[in-house]
Amino acid sequence: MTHSDEAAVQHSPHVPLQILAGPGSGKTKVLTSRIAYLIIQHRIAPSSICAVTFTNKAANEMRVRLTKLIGKEATSRLRMGTFHSLCARFLRMHANLAGLESNFTICDAQESQKIIAKLLKPFKNFLEDRNISLREGSVAWRISQAKSKGQGPDDVVAEAVKEKGMNGTIQKTPENLKDTDPTTYVIVEVFREYRITLLRSNSLDFDDLLLYGVKLFGTHKKVSMWCKHILVDEFQDTNTMQYELMTHIAAEHHCVTIVGDPDQSIYAWRSADVTNLKNMIRDFPATEQIFLEQNYRSTASILSLSLAIISEDKERIKKSLHTAHPKGPVPTQLCLVDEMKEAEFIATEIKRLVAVSGGMLTWSDFAILMRFTALSREIETALQRESIPHKVLGGHKFFERMEVKDILAYLQLVDNGSFLPAFNRCINNPPRSIGEKSVSQILQRAEKDKISALDLVERIHDGKVPDIKPPLKRKVATFISTIRTVRNLAKKRVSAAALIRTLLDLLNYEEHLKKTQDDWQNRWENVQELINFASKEHETIELPVPPEPKAGKENDPVASQLEADGFAVIDNNQKKKEAAEPSTDQAAETPLRLFLQASMLSTDTETKDKEDGEEKNKDKVVLSTCHSAKGLEWPVVIVPATENGVFPHIRSEDEAEERRLLYVACTRAQSLLYLLTTVERMVGGARKARDLSFFVTRAIKAKRDLITAMLPEATLENRKIMAGVLSRPLPPEAEIEKRLEEL
Repeated sequence: MTHSDEAAVQHSPHVPLQILAGPGSGKTKVLTSRIAYLIIQHRIAPSSICAVTFTNKAANEMRVRLTKLIGKEATSRLRMGTFHSLCARFLRMHANLAGLESNFTICDAQESQKIIAKLLKPFKNFLEDRNISLREGSVAWRISQAKSKGQGPDDVVAEAVKEKGMNGTIQKTPENLKDTDPTTYVIVEVFREYRITLLRSNSLDFDDLLLYGVKLFGTHKKVSMWCKHILVDEFQDTNTMQYELMTHIAAEHHCVTIVGDPDQSIYAWRSADVTNLKNMIRDFPATEQIFLEQNYRSTASILSLSLAIISEDKERIKKSLHTAHPKGPVPTQLCLVDEMKEAEFIATEIKRLVAVSGGMLTWSDFAILMRFTALSREIETALQRESIPHKVLGGHKFFERMEVKDILAYLQLVDNGSFLPAFNRCINNPPRSIGEKSVSQILQRAEKDKISALDLVERIHDGKVPDIKPPLKRKVATFISTIRTVRNLAKKRVSAAALIRTLLDLLNYEEHLKKTQDDWQNRWENVQELINFASKEHETIELPVPPEPKAGKENDPVASQLEADGFAVIDNNQKKKEAAEPSTDQAAETPLRLFLQASMLSTDTETKDKEDGEEKNKDKVVLSTCHSAKGLEWPVVIVPATENGVFPHIRSEDEAEERRLLYVACTRAQSLLYLLTTVERMVGGARKARDLSFFVTRAIKAKRDLITAMLPEATLENRKIMAGVLSRPLPPEAEIEKRLEEL
């Protein structure tokens, strides 16, 4: 560790800390080491520490590292996860305080858009009369933007009225916007109905988890009294609600550590607010800053160009980056004739580098980072032409696949009979000869009787209420039998994996796939992978935290080991009592409920893509947007279309964030970096002249040798540098000659 690393790890737990960590600076190691130090040296109970990450993948990585440092038992006691998973857990534990039912369902983005699409239909003529095109995705985004700032429909109206400069004495209602801002009028009306729909279905969307979480922690202080220290990763990406959550959780002890890099704040379009770094200093005046400026990832030449680009932002917090790696090849900047030649160059250069490296580089060592996915079409074609295997990062997500959503819908309905999207998906799947008119009758009657659709169908099945026409009772017999069987097993706290196996048998789901899907074998493999996911989740399931063991060396292996190593251990636990653990409703956290929660909050690809087989997917060139590449690294990074109109994007209103996005793309590279442009490019159906992004031209104005138009030379010295940076063995010269001949 560097001096700065040690200072960050050993910083006083009672003084709020901002660790400003540049790309490739080993922030995860520092953060996990700090958590271990708080536990071992400062004797803070693991269950009194809250560690927040932005993805499940990051949380899992941190959990693995901490297990090596403090052991599995201590790691399991940490309150660790994403903001959303943290809120979901505490909202179930304290559902009565939050005004919720503990079996609420988390409504994913797809289901949310389906609900919004349905709510938009009554406004079809209104919008068409005004030549307005409004898609459910746009409405969902506007609603999410409002919620991320803690706003409801009335707040959106007030904001719109203010923007339109309407008289302040006018009542701020949607009707005021009908003529002046019809788009916002429709969005507000849909927003209002959307909230009611979720409430009736006993469900929350992702934004609601944060909204209700802020309300819970902000209103009921006792819920967060357990927390003696909260640590937040990727702090520059927090939005208003997430920042409020942090301050509420830290309210009792004011002990906060954040890790972030304002130079990598690239998610303003997702409501991330980089000013939260300043807000923290305002709200926690004693806050101190430590800079992590040692880069362990990239060569010196890549860092030099990257720093020159980001340093053009004169408003940024001044900090640097340095590396122990050699200078290495200077980043290549080439201008090709057009997008076809650009794509052709990418494919042939990848093949050349694999050959001249003697196989030290493989396909998976290359990343093509694009400002937007539309740039991939020509590149994919060129890669296919050269028989280069490739994949698009963040393709079709596992939990969005039809067969996976089918099984999850049944489990959601078992857990929460009021969740209407799940009922609609399951009632005639597999087919039971129940038509849309029958389903419509069920929904209308259930709403009239103020009961859930499932409750009504169960009553019809049991003969407690009259049937509909055509009769439903016989058709739903197997459906009700399936739901009740799985429901009874779930109440007995049977594992989710076992519930899925039972459900598959009851539905005869494999036969259903065989009859309806040409690729049924692949889909059945995905169902089996869902069982694997459920089994793994069951092994790491976070059930209520048991009380901490009593203090004392005989019950504290960490303290005993420290003493054996010559450290003087002070037992602060005997001097003052721990804050009381919040009461936990064990019934609120059944294995099924926790599994559903984990699957709905799986924002990264925890499950492997089985479609082409695990081994086939490993060695492929990666195509990704610059946004999706954040937090990742590759030996070789190629950035196409590094041009004005792309960097910065022609429709972007935030030049500083666009510059940061290019900086993030460049700092993903370990050994080689390419910035490509074209003389002309097809834009909007017409050929237009292009020029190098002014982010680059301004950066190199004072130092032209930061880039070169020459390709990286295949010298022994360059291979040695690459081998050192990547910690790989040098290939024999014979292997290089062989590959060059094949090329």
